[in-house]
Amino acid sequence: MRRVVVTLIVGGLAAAAAADDSVVGSKHDLSVWGPGPVRAVEETEVCIFCHAPHNAAPASPLWNRYNPTTYYRVYRSRSLDARIDQPGPASKMCLSCHDGSIALGLVLSRPITDPIAMTSLYMPSGPSNLTNDLSDDHPIGFRYDRTLANRDRQLRAPGLVDHRIHLGERGELECTACHDPHNNALGNFLRITDREGALCRTCHNLDGWALSAHANSARTVLPPATGGEQLPYATLADNACAACHLSHSAPYRENLLYDQPSRLCLGCHDGLGGTDVHGVINQRYGHRINTWQANRPAPEGRLRITQRVECTDCHNPHAAQKTLTTIGVSLTTRGPLVPPAMQRVPGVSLSGLPIANAGFYYEVCFRCHADRPVVVRDRIIRQRDAAGNVRRQFLPTAASAHPVTTPARNLDEVPSLRPEYRTRNYISCQDCHNNPDAIANGGAQVNGPHGSRYPYLLVARYDTRDFTNESPQAYDLCYRCHDRTSILGDQSFPYHSEHVIRGRSPCSACHTAHGVAGSSVEHSHLINFDLAIVGGRRQFIDQGRFRGSCTLTCHGVNHVNFTYAP
Repeated sequence: MRRVVVTLIVGGLAAAAAADDSVVGSKHDLSVWGPGPVRAVEETEVCIFCHAPHNAAPASPLWNRYNPTTYYRVYRSRSLDARIDQPGPASKMCLSCHDGSIALGLVLSRPITDPIAMTSLYMPSGPSNLTNDLSDDHPIGFRYDRTLANRDRQLRAPGLVDHRIHLGERGELECTACHDPHNNALGNFLRITDREGALCRTCHNLDGWALSAHANSARTVLPPATGGEQLPYATLADNACAACHLSHSAPYRENLLYDQPSRLCLGCHDGLGGTDVHGVINQRYGHRINTWQANRPAPEGRLRITQRVECTDCHNPHAAQKTLTTIGVSLTTRGPLVPPAMQRVPGVSLSGLPIANAGFYYEVCFRCHADRPVVVRDRIIRQRDAAGNVRRQFLPTAASAHPVTTPARNLDEVPSLRPEYRTRNYISCQDCHNNPDAIANGGAQVNGPHGSRYPYLLVARYDTRDFTNESPQAYDLCYRCHDRTSILGDQSFPYHSEHVIRGRSPCSACHTAHGVAGSSVEHSHLINFDLAIVGGRRQFIDQGRFRGSCTLTCHGVNHVNFTYAP
């Protein structure tokens, strides 16, 4: 049973019975008895500030205010599918006070020369004064219909939206969709509580949210992460959407965030509020995140190629899950899967097609390192050069490749492999490109290619300069999988030690790290010569198991059909 509010004027004092569903006593009570600092000087009526039984505007419901004629700057976003127009009539009723352009006491039922005297003539500056710039507020003035829901798969169909959300007759979404101006029981005049993101999730159907780390985190969001904004609830799980987004007056307008996306992520992921990523990305090499310059996302489905990255290029904050094991990447009979922290991230398939949700780890990497690759400094230029297109290097038709996208083959021809790698059909990009001190490598830092002290974001040292002195440290990356004793013992190639130790030629002089297209006769065993070291005709011919011939020039020595065999 609802509690009814009755306001009694006794001896100049108002006595109001408490209520959960009345404007009386709320912030919208602008009478002399109102609770806020902005109120009438003498006016005791409550409803008059919005409604009047006589001399009201033609607009329903008995509207008593002049609606603004302001032209508003509306919300814009590259990921927005709706067409945003100027606010509709329902919103303009709210904006007649909340844009700060019309005097609060100026009502239709009073002469324009004699408005209601108020303690503040206009809406004071602050959160309640939205001004004529609505580009930092949740969009209004658009039709929320099935067509829009079909375009944006993360919106619920209108028929599935909670009945407490009030859309217009034609599905218009205005201020009154989320706010009930007569009921402040939930705070901010919300129709549905914002705890656990309930209000937002009424319309926004975020894939993976229920199982995500953010939706289930008991951590506290510290004020520095929100620019000093004090959140209403104690835990990240309870604050949910409000931990990153603001419905009104968002400092970072794109997607209504507290801050630039990556800087916002690092505000929590600094080792104090969550997993420490901030301490990893500042290493000498890695995916460089520029926290001082905005990097706006490309439209949905379009690849955005840039020389720097955002956290959201590899992580979906609405679906990222907590990794419960020390294993970096799970390997299956079909390939290396995306880890929990990379759930529901777009990718590019091995065939080069954009996909909405990457299933394999390399599909996320292909977003930037495939057909329109970013420029990698000091990249080795090779005989068969794919211009940085890693996808082409890993195609099933490649002459040879590390088993990242396709299962390992001809393992009997690689006697140097350590035993644990003889039972693995696949390896992952993260096996080679990772933080050396990551949990998966026995360290204490976060997994993933955030940063490294080694070039090319490698997990271990890999010297590629000519005349490198061989040591376990110089080729630590290679020796993680390939037994050093076997390599230097010439078990697979009778001149390994001759080249690596006495000739001081690096592994990279002859072998590429990813894969190589072309003839399997000329480019088996990842043979793809470094043009800066190897000259001449540069031809290798595979003549069978542990047999071959080379025609090339290296270190001033000409090899013409130089043949080797066990």
